[in-house]
Parts: sequence; structure tokens; C-alpha cells
Amino acid sequence: MKNDRINQQILHELSHDGRISNLELADRVGLSPSACLRRVQELERSGVISGYRAVLNPSAIGIGFVAYIGVGLGEHSKATQEGFEKALRQVPEVVECHNTTGTIEYLLRVECADLPAYKTFHTEVLGTLPHVTSITSYVVIGSPKDLRA
Repeated sequence: MKNDRINQQILHELSHDGRISNLELADRVGLSPSACLRRVQELERSGVISGYRAVLNPSAIGIGFVAYIGVGLGEHSKATQEGFEKALRQVPEVVECHNTTGTIEYLLRVECADLPAYKTFHTEVLGTLPHVTSITSYVVIGSPKDLRA
């Protein structure tokens, strides 16, 4: 798969609007529609484009509270990490889970309806998981740039 200027433009356009028509995309990147479609299909086949998804309006689906949480574990074994990760897969409030280096083992993105819902999650879910020794919350008060889609 070539990583040329045109493919970079295609990826840029699709990352901002995954529902753009092939005709419009071709026009924006300066290709014929058939050449553009072939490139997009090759980007998909090669795994450069791994999928498309809807960007949801949090308030429209009842999400009014977002926090990033640093989680430290008291034991650093593979089994402990796998157990922690398995437990979080079952928790709908956790929308991202990243295993990190540094002073914490995990960085989570948590989305809840409101502060009381977050308190319930913090106390009754995260606070009850084995080997969790530290929980540091960073409440999101605004997102001036968010390119996750």
C-alpha cells in the first residue's frame, strides 16, 4: 500500500467525514471517482482503514459527565492485568481503557449520566476490583479539540 499524498488526503477527508460520497471525495482529492474508489477499497483491504463509526452526541444519549481515570494496581502480574481488563470489558461506563507506562497501569475514559452516577461507578465498580490501589479522577470540563470518531 503506497502512502502518497493522495492517500493521505483521502484519509484526512474520511477521518473528518466517513459518510462523504465517493464523488465528493474524488473531487476533493483530485481523482476520478473510479480511481478514488479503488484507492479507498485498497486502504480498507490493507487494514489502513479498519472501520467507520457514528459519532454520538453525548447529551442526546444521557451522558453528562466524562472523566479520565488513572488506575494503579498493587500487583503487576500478567494475571492481574488480564483480570482487570476482563472486568472492565463488562462495564459500559468505561469507553476506553489504555495500559500505560509510568506511575499508573491504566488510563480509562469513563462516561456517565451525571456526578452521582460517577460516584456509584467509582465506589461500587472500580473501588471493588481486586488489586486496585489508586484511583485518580480527571473530570472533563470541556473538549476544545476531540478528533476521536
